[in-house]
Amino acid sequence: MPSVNSELTVSLEPFLQEELKPLIPILPSQISSRLSSEISLPEIHYELLSDISKWSRSDLGKASLQAQNLEPSAYSMVSLLAGTVTAPSSKPPPYTPPDTPEEAARYEINDKKTITAILNALLSIGGSGAATWWAADKSGWRGEWKVLLSLLVATVVAVSETILYIIWQSRKNRRPTKRVQHVVHGQKKMKQTDNSISDIPTAGDADVVGLRRRILATVPAEGDTHEAD
Repeated sequence: MPSVNSELTVSLEPFLQEELKPLIPILPSQISSRLSSEISLPEIHYELLSDISKWSRSDLGKASLQAQNLEPSAYSMVSLLAGTVTAPSSKPPPYTPPDTPEEAARYEINDKKTITAILNALLSIGGSGAATWWAADKSGWRGEWKVLLSLLVATVVAVSETILYIIWQSRKNRRPTKRVQHVVHGQKKMKQTDNSISDIPTAGDADVVGLRRRILATVPAEGDTHEAD
Protein backbone atom coordinates (compact mmCIF):
# COMPACT_ATOMS: atom_id res chain seq x y z
CA MET A 1 0.00 0.00 0.00
CA PRO A 2 1.55 3.34 -1.02
CA SER A 3 2.21 5.87 1.68
CA VAL A 4 0.37 9.17 1.90
CA ASN A 5 3.52 11.13 1.00
CA SER A 6 3.93 9.15 -2.24
CA GLU A 7 0.58 10.44 -3.51
CA LEU A 8 0.84 13.97 -2.11
CA THR A 9 1.74 16.74 -4.55
CA VAL A 10 2.63 20.41 -4.30
CA SER A 11 2.45 23.18 -6.88
CA LEU A 12 5.54 23.50 -9.05
CA GLU A 13 6.06 27.26 -8.96
CA PRO A 14 8.30 29.00 -11.56
CA PHE A 15 11.01 29.81 -9.00
CA LEU A 16 11.03 26.16 -7.91
CA GLN A 17 11.44 25.04 -11.52
CA GLU A 18 14.46 27.31 -11.88
CA GLU A 19 15.95 25.84 -8.72
CA LEU A 20 15.42 22.22 -9.80
CA LYS A 21 16.49 22.37 -13.46
CA PRO A 22 20.27 22.54 -12.71
CA LEU A 23 19.94 19.36 -10.62
CA ILE A 24 18.87 17.08 -13.49
CA PRO A 25 22.40 16.30 -14.79
CA ILE A 26 23.96 15.83 -11.33
CA LEU A 27 21.27 13.88 -9.48
CA PRO A 28 21.37 10.09 -9.22
CA SER A 29 19.82 8.46 -12.30
CA GLN A 30 16.62 7.30 -10.59
CA ILE A 31 15.87 10.68 -9.01
CA SER A 32 16.97 12.51 -12.15
CA SER A 33 14.56 10.56 -14.37
CA ARG A 34 11.66 11.26 -12.02
CA LEU A 35 12.53 14.94 -11.91
CA SER A 36 12.82 15.11 -15.71
CA SER A 37 9.30 13.67 -16.09
CA GLU A 38 7.75 16.11 -13.61
CA ILE A 39 9.74 19.32 -14.17
CA SER A 40 7.29 20.55 -16.84
CA LEU A 41 4.13 19.63 -14.93
CA PRO A 42 2.09 22.07 -12.83
CA GLU A 43 2.56 19.82 -9.78
CA ILE A 44 5.40 17.77 -8.37
CA HIS A 45 5.32 14.91 -5.90
CA TYR A 46 6.23 15.71 -2.33
CA GLU A 47 8.18 12.45 -2.07
CA LEU A 48 10.44 13.49 -4.98
CA LEU A 49 11.26 16.79 -3.26
CA SER A 50 11.99 14.86 -0.07
CA ASP A 51 14.43 12.59 -1.92
CA ILE A 52 16.15 15.61 -3.47
CA SER A 53 16.46 17.23 -0.06
CA LYS A 54 17.95 14.06 1.45
CA TRP A 55 20.44 13.82 -1.43
CA SER A 56 21.48 17.48 -0.99
CA ARG A 57 22.36 16.78 2.67
CA SER A 58 24.54 13.76 1.83
CA ASP A 59 28.30 14.12 1.30
CA LEU A 60 28.00 13.24 -2.39
CA GLY A 61 25.15 15.70 -2.85
CA LYS A 62 26.99 18.54 -1.11
CA ALA A 63 30.10 17.94 -3.22
CA SER A 64 28.08 17.81 -6.46
CA LEU A 65 26.21 21.00 -5.61
CA GLN A 66 29.32 22.91 -4.60
CA ALA A 67 31.03 21.81 -7.83
CA GLN A 68 28.18 23.50 -9.75
CA ASN A 69 28.35 26.62 -7.51
CA LEU A 70 24.98 25.72 -5.97
CA GLU A 71 24.15 26.18 -2.30
CA PRO A 72 23.10 22.90 -0.57
CA SER A 73 20.94 24.79 1.93
CA ALA A 74 18.75 26.01 -0.95
CA TYR A 75 17.47 22.45 -1.38
CA SER A 76 16.22 21.81 2.12
CA MET A 77 12.52 21.01 2.47
CA VAL A 78 11.83 24.40 3.97
CA SER A 79 13.35 26.15 0.95
CA LEU A 80 11.75 23.82 -1.61
CA LEU A 81 8.26 24.10 -0.14
CA ALA A 82 8.35 27.86 0.43
CA GLY A 83 5.56 29.53 -1.56
CA THR A 84 4.03 26.28 -2.82
CA VAL A 85 0.44 25.05 -2.46
CA THR A 86 -0.31 21.53 -1.24
CA ALA A 87 -2.35 19.43 -3.70
CA PRO A 88 -3.77 22.37 -5.71
CA SER A 89 -5.72 20.11 -8.10
CA SER A 90 -7.57 18.30 -5.33
CA LYS A 91 -11.12 19.42 -4.63
CA PRO A 92 -12.15 19.36 -0.98
CA PRO A 93 -15.70 18.25 -0.27
CA PRO A 94 -18.27 21.03 -0.14
CA TYR A 95 -18.85 22.54 3.24
CA THR A 96 -22.02 21.32 4.93
CA PRO A 97 -23.12 23.64 7.70
CA PRO A 98 -24.29 21.95 10.90
CA ASP A 99 -27.98 21.66 11.54
CA THR A 100 -29.62 24.37 13.58
CA PRO A 101 -31.36 23.37 16.82
CA GLU A 102 -34.73 23.79 15.11
CA GLU A 103 -33.72 21.51 12.24
CA ALA A 104 -32.28 18.91 14.61
CA ALA A 105 -35.52 18.92 16.62
CA ARG A 106 -37.58 18.58 13.44
CA TYR A 107 -35.46 15.65 12.21
CA GLU A 108 -35.82 13.95 15.59
CA ILE A 109 -39.61 14.33 15.50
CA ASN A 110 -39.73 12.95 11.94
CA ASP A 111 -37.59 9.98 12.95
CA LYS A 112 -39.89 9.22 15.89
CA LYS A 113 -42.94 9.42 13.64
CA THR A 114 -41.32 7.09 11.12
CA ILE A 115 -40.38 4.53 13.78
CA THR A 116 -43.89 4.71 15.23
CA ALA A 117 -45.46 4.17 11.80
CA ILE A 118 -43.25 1.13 11.14
CA LEU A 119 -44.03 -0.39 14.54
CA ASN A 120 -47.74 0.16 14.00
CA ALA A 121 -47.50 -1.53 10.61
CA LEU A 122 -45.69 -4.55 12.09
CA LEU A 123 -48.24 -4.83 14.89
CA SER A 124 -51.07 -4.60 12.36
CA ILE A 125 -49.55 -7.35 10.22
CA GLY A 126 -48.85 -9.64 13.15
CA GLY A 127 -52.22 -8.93 14.79
CA SER A 128 -54.21 -9.58 11.64
CA GLY A 129 -52.37 -12.85 11.03
CA ALA A 130 -52.90 -13.99 14.63
CA ALA A 131 -56.57 -12.99 14.60
CA THR A 132 -57.12 -14.89 11.36
CA TRP A 133 -55.45 -17.98 12.82
CA TRP A 134 -57.61 -17.78 15.94
CA ALA A 135 -60.82 -17.35 13.90
CA ALA A 136 -59.93 -20.24 11.59
CA ASP A 137 -59.04 -22.42 14.55
CA LYS A 138 -62.40 -21.71 16.19
CA SER A 139 -64.11 -22.58 12.91
CA GLY A 140 -62.47 -26.03 12.87
CA TRP A 141 -60.29 -25.52 9.81
CA ARG A 142 -57.38 -27.84 9.16
CA GLY A 143 -53.86 -26.70 10.03
CA GLU A 144 -52.64 -26.09 6.47
CA TRP A 145 -55.68 -23.96 5.65
CA LYS A 146 -55.24 -21.93 8.80
CA VAL A 147 -51.62 -21.22 7.83
CA LEU A 148 -52.52 -20.26 4.26
CA LEU A 149 -55.37 -17.99 5.32
CA SER A 150 -53.26 -16.30 8.02
CA LEU A 151 -50.44 -15.67 5.53
CA LEU A 152 -52.86 -14.35 2.94
CA VAL A 153 -54.45 -11.87 5.36
CA ALA A 154 -51.04 -10.80 6.71
CA THR A 155 -49.78 -10.25 3.14
CA VAL A 156 -52.79 -8.11 2.23
CA VAL A 157 -52.34 -6.01 5.37
CA ALA A 158 -48.60 -5.66 4.68
CA VAL A 159 -49.21 -4.43 1.13
CA SER A 160 -51.81 -1.97 2.38
CA GLU A 161 -49.51 -0.65 5.10
CA THR A 162 -46.69 -0.26 2.58
CA ILE A 163 -48.89 1.76 0.22
CA LEU A 164 -50.09 3.96 3.06
CA TYR A 165 -46.51 4.51 4.24
CA ILE A 166 -45.39 5.54 0.74
CA ILE A 167 -48.29 8.00 0.46
CA TRP A 168 -47.49 9.41 3.90
CA GLN A 169 -43.83 9.85 3.03
CA SER A 170 -44.63 11.57 -0.27
CA ARG A 171 -46.96 14.03 1.43
CA LYS A 172 -44.47 14.70 4.20
CA ASN A 173 -41.68 15.45 1.73
CA ARG A 174 -43.87 17.75 -0.33
CA ARG A 175 -43.10 21.35 0.49
CA PRO A 176 -46.15 23.54 1.08
CA THR A 177 -46.34 26.59 -1.13
CA LYS A 178 -47.17 29.89 0.48
CA ARG A 179 -48.99 32.64 -1.35
CA VAL A 180 -47.70 36.09 -0.64
CA GLN A 181 -50.20 38.87 -0.91
CA HIS A 182 -49.16 42.47 -1.19
CA VAL A 183 -51.69 44.87 0.34
CA VAL A 184 -51.35 48.64 0.14
CA HIS A 185 -53.44 50.67 2.60
CA GLY A 186 -54.16 54.31 1.70
CA GLN A 187 -50.66 54.96 0.38
CA LYS A 188 -50.04 58.47 -0.96
CA LYS A 189 -47.79 59.03 -3.92
CA MET A 190 -45.36 61.90 -4.08
CA LYS A 191 -45.08 63.92 -7.27
CA GLN A 192 -41.92 65.91 -7.75
CA THR A 193 -42.04 69.13 -9.73
CA ASP A 194 -39.38 71.67 -10.56
CA ASN A 195 -40.26 73.97 -7.64
CA SER A 196 -41.75 71.73 -4.96
CA ILE A 197 -43.00 68.27 -3.98
CA SER A 198 -46.76 68.02 -3.74
CA ASP A 199 -48.94 65.23 -2.35
CA ILE A 200 -51.25 63.52 -4.76
CA PRO A 201 -54.18 62.34 -2.64
CA THR A 202 -55.79 58.97 -3.05
CA ALA A 203 -59.15 58.32 -4.68
CA GLY A 204 -60.90 58.59 -1.33
CA ASP A 205 -60.04 62.27 -0.90
CA ALA A 206 -62.58 63.57 -3.46
CA ASP A 207 -63.32 66.77 -1.54
CA VAL A 208 -59.67 67.73 -1.36
CA VAL A 209 -59.27 67.09 -5.09
CA GLY A 210 -62.22 69.37 -5.96
CA LEU A 211 -60.98 72.12 -3.69
CA ARG A 212 -57.51 72.01 -5.19
CA ARG A 213 -58.91 72.19 -8.72
CA ARG A 214 -60.95 75.30 -7.84
CA ILE A 215 -57.91 76.98 -6.28
CA LEU A 216 -55.74 76.24 -9.32
CA ALA A 217 -58.45 77.58 -11.64
CA THR A 218 -58.45 80.94 -9.88
CA VAL A 219 -54.64 81.35 -9.89
CA PRO A 220 -53.33 82.81 -13.20
CA ALA A 221 -50.71 80.82 -14.97
CA GLU A 222 -47.13 82.08 -15.14
CA GLY A 223 -46.66 84.61 -18.00
CA ASP A 224 -50.40 85.44 -18.27
CA THR A 225 -50.32 88.58 -16.06
CA HIS A 226 -51.19 91.92 -17.73
CA GLU A 227 -49.74 95.29 -16.90
CA ALA A 228 -52.26 97.92 -15.85
CA ASP A 229 -52.57 101.02 -18.00
